[in-house]
Amino acid sequence: MKQALIPQRIVIIGGGIVGLATAYKLGRQYPATQITLLEKEPAVGQHQTGNNSGVLHAGLYYKPGSAKARLAVNGIKQMTAFCREHDIPHEICGKLVVATDENELTRLHALHERGQQNGLRDLRLLNREQMRAMEPHVGGIAALHVPEEGIVDYPKVCEVLQRKITEAGAKVVIQAKVYRLEFRSESWVAHSTAGSFEADFLINCAGLHSDRVGALAGEKRTVRIVPFRGEYYKIKASKQHLVRNLIYPVPDPQFPFLGVHFTRLIHGGIEAGPNAVLAFSREGYRKTDINLFDLFDSLSFTGLWRFLGRHKQMSWAELRRSFSRRRFCESLQKLVPDIRPEDLETGGAGVRAQAMSPDGSLVQDFFFQRGHRALHVLNAPSPAATAALAIGDNILREVEAMF
Repeated sequence: MKQALIPQRIVIIGGGIVGLATAYKLGRQYPATQITLLEKEPAVGQHQTGNNSGVLHAGLYYKPGSAKARLAVNGIKQMTAFCREHDIPHEICGKLVVATDENELTRLHALHERGQQNGLRDLRLLNREQMRAMEPHVGGIAALHVPEEGIVDYPKVCEVLQRKITEAGAKVVIQAKVYRLEFRSESWVAHSTAGSFEADFLINCAGLHSDRVGALAGEKRTVRIVPFRGEYYKIKASKQHLVRNLIYPVPDPQFPFLGVHFTRLIHGGIEAGPNAVLAFSREGYRKTDINLFDLFDSLSFTGLWRFLGRHKQMSWAELRRSFSRRRFCESLQKLVPDIRPEDLETGGAGVRAQAMSPDGSLVQDFFFQRGHRALHVLNAPSPAATAALAIGDNILREVEAMF
């Protein structure tokens, strides 16, 4: 057994995939440490983890040297190995990133170079004939093939992680919403709806509520979580032959979001989306979901108004697309011209826990903030699910470094 270099009692707040992976990694490295994970919902993985399209991201898009690039590249290897070991449904099916015109072609070549810098293997630039051999109904003029990307059942990953954590002696406490954090002498007390829990160290993996949990621990909210809802359509069964695997657009550097794309789901079906609109609740998966406290928190934040002012055209286009199946379909037709509005059925939605700075810029990288006997994960949107096990390693090293 390794000599403990970390506190003997650790409380992790948040039972999404990042919190679970952190508990798993800590428990494996330091089995004598008492680990308690607190999750406010009746089950783990109920928000960002359980409401995404289940893509394994290889690290193509992220700035070389960034935490996202480093942890995604390492994380997809760990995640696929974990899935193989525990018979979790997954498939490395590859992805096409499609350029629809000459301007996008230049960006596609730059993306190819970035992927190579990040260590992705076997990337290939394809002409129209080559890409249509892979995706016969795809549009555009060229594509980048990313063979390492895939799809996975993230809820099943969470289920297995929870089982492995508890088998190792850690506690996973559900329906335990933390409403107060108190530092007494040499330890924290996390007061929750499931009781109070003492800890020598706190790890905040609260996702959509991470900035608020940080504030409970006495940290200034230097960034604010602004929730963006991503809405999906499902492709009708009769038209699912139009998409074989994953088809993505070339991201526009002027806009902060990736754009709509096609994803084959691990348990069958094709999903199209998401768009990105401001959610009126941090857990607002429907247009009618409104939480006045959350809405006021967003609208009173100067950073949001600066963001909207900087991206007026994009914000208006996303909003119109949210209320128009035809406009949504027009975006999809850039990638697959044969798709029609009548081929789309309303799908699900997810809410992205996006950290935003007071100047209106989105926090692009994963963001870990050290506190007093605490570590706060304040920005971990996509590709955090793919990178979760690598993020767990990173958090473990941070905790070691603080002690």
